[in-house]
Amino acid sequence: MEGVFAGKRGLVLGVANRRSIAWAIASRLDAGGAELAFTYQGERIEKNVRELADSVGSPLITSCDVRSDEDLERVFGDVGEAFDGGLDLLVHSVAYAAAEDLEGRFTDTPRERFWMALDVSAYSLVACARLAEPLLEARGGGSILTMTYLGGVRAVPHYNVMGVAKATLDSSVQYLAWDLGQKNIRVNAVSAGPVRTLAARSIAGFPTMEAIIEERSPLHRPIDADDVGAAAAYLLSDDAKNVTGTTLYVDSGYHAMGM
Repeated sequence: MEGVFAGKRGLVLGVANRRSIAWAIASRLDAGGAELAFTYQGERIEKNVRELADSVGSPLITSCDVRSDEDLERVFGDVGEAFDGGLDLLVHSVAYAAAEDLEGRFTDTPRERFWMALDVSAYSLVACARLAEPLLEARGGGSILTMTYLGGVRAVPHYNVMGVAKATLDSSVQYLAWDLGQKNIRVNAVSAGPVRTLAARSIAGFPTMEAIIEERSPLHRPIDADDVGAAAAYLLSDDAKNVTGTTLYVDSGYHAMGM
């Protein structure tokens, strides 16, 4: 991967700690020579993100509330300043649903938490893409990548409102790919199988999900964050210059199975 991203500038949203999928992706980009900026959500994880970002020589580490248009405008303004008005890569690894909505019945999801999940997990990609567009265009185009999951295509017990949010995200990827393609901006998603991250801990029955993947997927083996990072690096690279509006599954083939 050395040199694949030399001279590229990227923004990574969603790193929480060293086990984050977003960090696995960032590590691949850094190994390929990219210069990266990072955002974090809240003081609780700021220290972790700063330490990781500093380890790859990041020129910008800033807080970001993706539910605030004003905050997003500030962040992308800072990114433009840090990277001389241009951007090549945008990694969106942001999702949230209230823990109680990942335990019971989807039917019982209250209106306000339904919209919160869709706002954070899906609309934030649209908002980020809109603000990134002029920065990507200034560099002759670029690549946007987000993280999705099979729960947006099929009903996964306990995934609930997050599955609905992922379905919205999946469709958003396709519409954004159409809108931005004329400016040579590609938009894709990686659909990862169960990976042990901080976010995964909030999903009831997560160990069962892992066990089912190993039992029923064609490859009969688990997925780790580095597997996802490798797939993401491909989609973000120029090797995928004619790939857009696509979801790449990294789940040992489980998505292809009927039972």
